[in-house]
Amino acid sequence: MAQGSPPKTDTPTRPGAPLRVLLADDDRLILATLSEGLRAAGYETIEATTGSMALALSATAAPDIAFLDYDMPDISGIEIARKLGEADAFPFVFLSAYGDASIVKAATDAGAMAYLVKPIDPSQLIPMIQTAIQRFAEMRRLRRDSASLASALQATRETNIVVGLLMARLHMSDKEAYNRLRQFARSRNRKVSDVASDIVAATGAVHSVFSEIASMTADQA
Repeated sequence: MAQGSPPKTDTPTRPGAPLRVLLADDDRLILATLSEGLRAAGYETIEATTGSMALALSATAAPDIAFLDYDMPDISGIEIARKLGEADAFPFVFLSAYGDASIVKAATDAGAMAYLVKPIDPSQLIPMIQTAIQRFAEMRRLRRDSASLASALQATRETNIVVGLLMARLHMSDKEAYNRLRQFARSRNRKVSDVASDIVAATGAVHSVFSEIASMTADQA
C-alpha cells in the first residue's frame, strides 16, 4: 500500500480535502474491499451498486475520479461513461472481469482514462488516481485550446471576407475597409468578429434566395 497522504483537491467547493473517489460495482465484496483500501490510504470514497446510483452520485457528490464496473445491472458502464463524458466534469476508469479487445476499445472510445481487469487490489488504484486526473486535466485543456483556436480562425476568415466585400463594393484599400468595419462595430458596441459573422450569414442567405429564384422556371402565361 502506498504510504503518505494522498493529493488534496483544489476545487473551490472542497479546498484542502482528500480526493473523493466514486466506486461503482454491483459486487458488494469488491466494493467494500476497494473502498476500505482507499480509505486506509487517506482517500474519501463514495459507493454505488447500480448505474443509476453512480450517475446520481456523480451529479451530487462532486467526485474527483470514478472507477466504474463495466457490467452494471440497470445501466451499462458504457452508457454511464457516455453521460459522464458529456458532462466532462471528472475522469473515470473502467473495471471489468473481461480483457476482451473489443470491450477495451469500447471503454476507450467512451472516454475512459484506463481499463483495469479484475481481480484488483486497492494498491493498483492509488497510482492510477493521480495519473488519470492529470491526463484528464491535460486533455480538457487541449480541447479548450483547440476550440478557441478554431473559433479564432473562423472569426478571422469571416472578417477577411467582409473586408474583401467592402473593398469591392466601396472601392477602398483593405486597411480602409477594415477601419470602416471596426468603426461600424464600435458604433453599435459590438465586436468586429461578431458583426462580420452577421454580415457573412446575411450575405449567404441573400445568395441562397437569389440562386433559388434563378433556378425556377418562369410561369408561362
